[in-house]
Amino acid sequence: MLIKSPARSALNEGQTTPESAYASRGRVSRRSVITGLSAGLGGLALSRSAFGLDLFGSDDRESAPRKPLQFTPHKPAPDLVLTPEKKVITHNNFYEFGTGKTDPVENSQGLKTEPWTLTVEGEVAKPATVDVWKLMSDIGLEERIYRMRCVEAWSMVIPWIGFELGKFLKRFEPTSRAKYVAFETLYDPEQMPGQRNRYVGGGVDYPYVEGLRMDEAMHPLTILSVGLYGKTLPPQNGAPIRLVVPWKYGFKGIKSIVKIRLVEKMPPTSWNRLASNEYGFYANVNPAVDHPRWSQASERFIGPGGLFAVKRQKTLPFNGYGEEVASLYADMDLRKFF
Repeated sequence: MLIKSPARSALNEGQTTPESAYASRGRVSRRSVITGLSAGLGGLALSRSAFGLDLFGSDDRESAPRKPLQFTPHKPAPDLVLTPEKKVITHNNFYEFGTGKTDPVENSQGLKTEPWTLTVEGEVAKPATVDVWKLMSDIGLEERIYRMRCVEAWSMVIPWIGFELGKFLKRFEPTSRAKYVAFETLYDPEQMPGQRNRYVGGGVDYPYVEGLRMDEAMHPLTILSVGLYGKTLPPQNGAPIRLVVPWKYGFKGIKSIVKIRLVEKMPPTSWNRLASNEYGFYANVNPAVDHPRWSQASERFIGPGGLFAVKRQKTLPFNGYGEEVASLYADMDLRKFF
């Protein structure tokens, strides 16, 4: 699920919804860490409780109304198949609304996303707070069709709408001391039941925080997304603005962002803080480095159809984007810096 908006990686795994279905239209991870998930989740047993009813074609829930977006479309490769929109918006990890795959769509529809501001601060010459909805109108949006690989060993292909994080950050003139970028999710226990109750929220210490190294943040494949399938993000997918880094596991894709801070030292990240032996800061997709409780060598691809349409396929290093990003880690031991 990614680009090279200068030159995109081909997707030939034979994945999700037909292109015609997408053309007719107007995002760990169930971050399984300390929530008692068994190693069986790594193999992803195909049960209704593990995947959510939507994968079996019997979940008719609809998400909150979404607005169409103006964006530069990306023409998919001829063999590219997208994950059906219905599955993308009903099979989610957003622990602020619960740990089950369908909890976010059930519990997030009242989230107030307008107005919404995003603060950029820290090691920048021009700190500021921007109106996200005005930003959507003013900034040039483009479509990025990326693979998305969850740390739980399932995957999707999603047509995100957004803009390059690096280009956005340059507006605020990062200083020479800016070595990392820290992100923070909205903290609002009144709206987010997982923040009110640690059991509901999977034991995470909220607000949810994430981070990237500066070169990762500035890479053209890294985007801030404000939509998918041509419309604004639904609440369960991180409305109104979220991070998408396609060569990393999905839990790096922090949702409903309210603050970005450029810093000199590596910032804390929620899942690394909670279980550092399971979730590293870098979280690059690596089939050669297993999760302590399951293999990462393959994944279940969530495509069209029901139970028997879910395919197992080999996981690609850097989720298939190695040609573009492997050089960022040329001198690193990726087993140590996982």
